[in-house]
Amino acid sequence: MSIAGQVIRCKAAVAWEAGKPLFVKEIEVAPPQKNEVRVKIHFTSLCHTDVYFWEAKGQNPLFPRILGHEAGGVVESVGKGVIDVQPGDHVLPIFTGECKECPHCLSEASNMCDLLRINTERGGMLHDGHTRFSKDGKPIYHFLGTSTFSKYTVVHVGQVAKINPEAPLDKVCVLSCEMSTGFGATVNVAKPKKGGFVAVFGLGAVGLAAAEGARVCEASRIIAKKFGCTEFVNLKDHNKPVQELIAEMTGGGVDCSIECTGSTQAMVSAFECVHDGWGVAVLVGVPSRDDSFKTHPIHFLNERTLRGTFFGNYKPRSDIPGVVEKYMKKELELDKFITHSVPLLDINKAFEYMLRGEGLRCMIRMDASGTTWINSTTLFYLPFTPYVE
Repeated sequence: MSIAGQVIRCKAAVAWEAGKPLFVKEIEVAPPQKNEVRVKIHFTSLCHTDVYFWEAKGQNPLFPRILGHEAGGVVESVGKGVIDVQPGDHVLPIFTGECKECPHCLSEASNMCDLLRINTERGGMLHDGHTRFSKDGKPIYHFLGTSTFSKYTVVHVGQVAKINPEAPLDKVCVLSCEMSTGFGATVNVAKPKKGGFVAVFGLGAVGLAAAEGARVCEASRIIAKKFGCTEFVNLKDHNKPVQELIAEMTGGGVDCSIECTGSTQAMVSAFECVHDGWGVAVLVGVPSRDDSFKTHPIHFLNERTLRGTFFGNYKPRSDIPGVVEKYMKKELELDKFITHSVPLLDINKAFEYMLRGEGLRCMIRMDASGTTWINSTTLFYLPFTPYVE
């Protein structure tokens, strides 16, 4: 029996207030409207961004809200005007979008869609500003246009990437945020050559994804630790700036560096540790709102390049299906990034793991029950950080 066009009642993990445990409740999910897609979420994972907005530190709190933005699912129904996907398609909802019509989408150089660029304060849908979630007639707000901590969610069609139906959703769902952000920063922006030297600042999930990109590019020296890295630097073991240390280790500096911490001090070090003449530093980590940093202009005049990136320079709908295919062809490793798995009813355990710094990604299975497992092989790699303030 089709449920298209009807309100769906399903389980969702709802954040009712800042910093308080999520409650798994039955909610109502309205049908998709114009240019919208309703997706049945099979797997979702917890990202630091979810935790940041759950804690509501440094931004305007918006509750009750359904968080979540790394996920994989299947299209249940589509709204008016949707032709790119249809019910039954396997998709990854993504926190940013691609309208395919604005100047950014039409440019090969940019993925910063004018219509669907990330908006952390929007609690409703673009079509009418209203939420598609409710509980007992009261609205529950959206998050990043995805809200994947619900068994069913409604997403703008420009924020879903249609992927190979053979791809395991419990693995490739990490490509909808952290993995693509770090991996793309290396392969699309830094672009190290085979045999090159790469430094990665910050070894959380994004930093390790950047290191994976360096491994795939066949860099000969990757200064970080594990996941394909060859060397590790911890400032606690040295009494000189890390950029000086890296320059000594590499005979003048690395070819590329990727900064994934958001620390402005790390940003300066990442820029100043690249080799003059050709070195490229890429900033991925998001700084605090009022942060700034200073470096001497001579570093630019000596032909070092500083670049920033958003979502690894991937266009969500055009490029992410191709990244999924890299995984299917075993050119890209994803399994090692998933360190824990919990059922939806135990979603608060995922927050506990992240707040304690245990593991990289906790996979949340949208079945309401089941068991928790830990990937002990992957945990062997943790915890490491190549930049300590």
